Amino acid sequence: QLQLMESGGDSVQAGGSLRLSCAHSGNVDWGNICVAWFRQNPGKNREGIAAIYRGGGSTYYSNSVKGRFTISQDNAKITVFLQMNNLEREDTAMYYCAAGPFCGSYCGDGYCFASNFEYWGRGTQVSVSS
Repeated sequence: QLQLMESGGDSVQAGGSLRLSCAHSGNVDWGNICVAWFRQNPGKNREGIAAIYRGGGSTYYSNSVKGRFTISQDNAKITVFLQMNNLEREDTAMYYCAAGPFCGSYCGDGYCFASNFEYWGRGTQVSVSS
């Protein structure tokens, strides 16, 4: 089993920055597992926004956050981070990290995140005000 825990959510003004963390615990062979960040607002679809393969370090982003958000991992590969810069009101959401064998694939002019992530954290709230 794998447990994921997000932290770092807060209330900030538009234009500000936050860094979210996703720490894992549990006896799982990370291998080249994918860790992704999703976000969701009540009544809306969940949106994949960033992902990283733990082994090779390849990263992927949605068009909505590309150029503003950066996903990374620590050298010990225990924590995955999401650095969020130039935040907009539209970034307000509950942010979740998830882990699974596959990040997704390029589709059209963007990136389509996989739908079968096995492990999920409980989320951390990000609120952006103007």
